[in-house]
Amino acid sequence: MAEATQSFGEWPLKRLMTEVVGTGHKSADDMTREQAREAFRRILALEPDPTTLGAFWLANRWKRNTPEELAAYIDVMAEESVVFAEPDCDPVDCGANYDGKGRSALLGVGAGLVAAAAGTPVVVHSGDRVPTQKQDAYKHVLDALGVETDLTPVESARMTDEVGFGFYYQPNCNPGVTGLEDRRDRMGVRTFVNTIETLANPARADVHLGSFYHLPYAKRIIDTFDASERYDLSRVVMFQGMEGYDDIRPGSTKVAVWDGGELSDFDIETAEYGMDFTSEDLAVDDVADDSAAITEAVLTGAREDRFADAVAVNAAVRIFARDDADTLEEGLEMARAAIDDGSAAETLERLRAF
Repeated sequence: MAEATQSFGEWPLKRLMTEVVGTGHKSADDMTREQAREAFRRILALEPDPTTLGAFWLANRWKRNTPEELAAYIDVMAEESVVFAEPDCDPVDCGANYDGKGRSALLGVGAGLVAAAAGTPVVVHSGDRVPTQKQDAYKHVLDALGVETDLTPVESARMTDEVGFGFYYQPNCNPGVTGLEDRRDRMGVRTFVNTIETLANPARADVHLGSFYHLPYAKRIIDTFDASERYDLSRVVMFQGMEGYDDIRPGSTKVAVWDGGELSDFDIETAEYGMDFTSEDLAVDDVADDSAAITEAVLTGAREDRFADAVAVNAAVRIFARDDADTLEEGLEMARAAIDDGSAAETLERLRAF
């Protein structure tokens, strides 16, 4: 990790507020790449006055960040905060909202393990009760499964190679952003940091998998990666997820794919892949504990219900994202085979033993 410098340019956040982003949600201007870079360097260094920082974050929320601004932010994050550790395999980077889920089962651990058992390595990353929601995320389901989560990035990379599924813990792989949690918590609303931390990609994966609510958001994220000078991805796959997480939404769902050229998108009916139910059918009382129990039961074959179908479809999306299957149908066959032959359960046990 590069050490954050204390020397800055001519654009403190207060000046950016007065002259660029803070004039109102209709009259505000967008920042240049250099202005956005300087702003986030100052933020990571905890240089701005807390009141000015809060106003800046809120102004960015009003006006909505451009891909160039977001690219500047993630580039600074890569330079001054992220501790990269690249596994030998080339995994899919799953970037789910760090502030978690509160109503439905978190399926990504089970889906990632099934995909790994089918030959598609997967990396996930999260923090611990990240603002604003502070709900259950990847870490908490893994904790409930008895998996070690307080890993150094090097250990996370080794886990990915040895198991096919790796977890990177934000305080260890993105400490600069973790250091902003108190100020983020005091905001009471999400900021652009909630977006960019999901793009940290600490494993330097070649493929990113994420979720969106509206297609324009997916395009903004894809354009962000395209404009970045520090992230060089060959493929981005995004879909409409539940609660902003990387769990595919049942029903009619849009998928966006970018392979370095033009964005393409298509609609799928999840019922055609075995998910013939609604999001409410995946509700749980305790996201972490119930999701852990569901993960184990599905992977060992003890459950063959709607949760098993949802895990298999989400595993298929991960297999498809890495281009290990030409179609979702082929990915689904691979996922179901990994559950049926016991390899998914074996992958879970290797993860626990790591």
